[in-house]
Amino acid sequence: MTYVSVDVMWTLIGAAMVFFMQAGFSLCEAGLTRAKNTGNILMKNLMDFCIGTPAYWLVGFGIMFGGSGALVGGFDPFILGDYDFGSLPKWCYVIFQTVFCATAATIVSGSMAERTKFSSYCVYSALISLVVYPVSGHWIWGGGWLAGLGFHDFAGSCAVHMVGGVAACIGAATLGPRIGKYGKDGKPRAIPGHNLTAVALGVFILWFCWFGFNGCSTVSMSSDEAVLSASLIFMNTNMAAAVATCVVLAVTWILYKKPDVSMCLNGALAGLVAITAGCDVVDPFGAFFIGLAAGGLVVASVEFFDKIAKIDDPVGAVSVHGACGMFGTLAVGLFATDGGLFYGGGFKMLGIQAIGVLSVAAWAGIMMVIIFQLIKHTIGLRVEQEIEIDGLDLHEHGLASAYSGFAIHDVTGTMDINENTDLGEDNPLAATPAQLNAAVPVERIGLENGADTVGGLVQTGMYKVAVVAKLSRFDKLKKALNDLGVTGMTVTQVMGCGIQKGAGEYYRGVEMDATLLPKVKIEVVVSKIPVDDVIAAAKKALYTGHIGDGKIFVFQVARVVKIRTGEENRDALRDVE
Repeated sequence: MTYVSVDVMWTLIGAAMVFFMQAGFSLCEAGLTRAKNTGNILMKNLMDFCIGTPAYWLVGFGIMFGGSGALVGGFDPFILGDYDFGSLPKWCYVIFQTVFCATAATIVSGSMAERTKFSSYCVYSALISLVVYPVSGHWIWGGGWLAGLGFHDFAGSCAVHMVGGVAACIGAATLGPRIGKYGKDGKPRAIPGHNLTAVALGVFILWFCWFGFNGCSTVSMSSDEAVLSASLIFMNTNMAAAVATCVVLAVTWILYKKPDVSMCLNGALAGLVAITAGCDVVDPFGAFFIGLAAGGLVVASVEFFDKIAKIDDPVGAVSVHGACGMFGTLAVGLFATDGGLFYGGGFKMLGIQAIGVLSVAAWAGIMMVIIFQLIKHTIGLRVEQEIEIDGLDLHEHGLASAYSGFAIHDVTGTMDINENTDLGEDNPLAATPAQLNAAVPVERIGLENGADTVGGLVQTGMYKVAVVAKLSRFDKLKKALNDLGVTGMTVTQVMGCGIQKGAGEYYRGVEMDATLLPKVKIEVVVSKIPVDDVIAAAKKALYTGHIGDGKIFVFQVARVVKIRTGEENRDALRDVE
């Protein structure tokens, strides 16, 4: 066979651009989540491509394009049969399809961010590339039954994005919301991402790469027809993204009184996803209205999943890829210039598109329910409470911070666990007094029982209790002290280690001398409340039985002055009215 070199080059450039979307997804997901999980997000986006590549090569591509297939010629994958690669070499087409598979897998990581075990992520990411994506992909692109019906999904609104969005929705629902996402009243709380600059850069990278995602899906540039098609696809892709962003700008400005930056960035992606199925069969007029609808849809979808369905999706992947992927696929039946409902084609094409959407959603949904439930009841799907609050970077990867030298842990006081946060964990057994005393030692500084003075200072009966503890125990300690009657406290974020110098970790194969772990220091001053009661409450709240439960320091306080009234000592404290 003689290959057309321009077609090969065009397809390989497209494969490279679609691969670079991994960088865009990494930046978007990392920026829209908290800094303490950045390393974990980056690892997931790295590994879903690295795991997916051999998985798709060995099994997935054969399912998608070669039927049952067989190993051919040594290290060939399960492929071939009678599939016609046209003017492309076999491996050119394989790598082009591989990067699309990786895109479907990486969508899931964003919706399940900040609370998923890394090992579990690797398992379900592999299964998506091995089975879930290839089967429905075969129906659409591999000569399967949907292709026979005339179902149209040019570059993957359904085959890639909706499959990823459905998997993301099932995964987020199975995990449950992040700690602190919903209050006791069930209302959602904002958990802002830590870096909108990274999100914006990620969106611009994705927008750029989408020209390869859609435009290079022609897999040809060797004819006038292919050149005209690619040009139209580029135009439509850009139009839908721009219009969707403008719509989100207007909608959020009206709803929230100010334009929402992160939602506008999601709006651009919503338009890109929605136009992907029909970018080759609609005109710019149709692309305009597809973008218009996608912009409104993504805002409504985010509001629905956040406030009504209560599915915690940190990056909006379910709305962007799931909802807009579904809409974009159906929009082909509305706006296709040849056969679309709005162009006099009747309901036939729209009906075929609807059948495709329902069947692929059912396949992906059922398979992901089975996969996630198997993982949940075997190796576990969600990390423990302490790991989630401290951050996955520290516990899953031994990384104290992905931003060395910068404070990354926020003490918001909203990470309470209630009936709206099911971690699937049993309550730990109550600690004995001996365990508490061993795990949480108390040092009394400047206190001498029975003495009238200490260091020349008169005993005042006022004490400062300083507690250094794990960040994950802060909310429990705060509540315990509030229940005791202590309402004033000073909270400081600190980094530290004890005699053990933290857990032994390695960076690029070299053991780190001491790992400074994120801690929180809580200081209270009491007088009428017995200091021993404060100590007992703190011990009970902090005990886990593991190294690093913390320490309690008790200091004599010589004098306290309230600035506003001038009251001194016990009158200034008034810790119990």
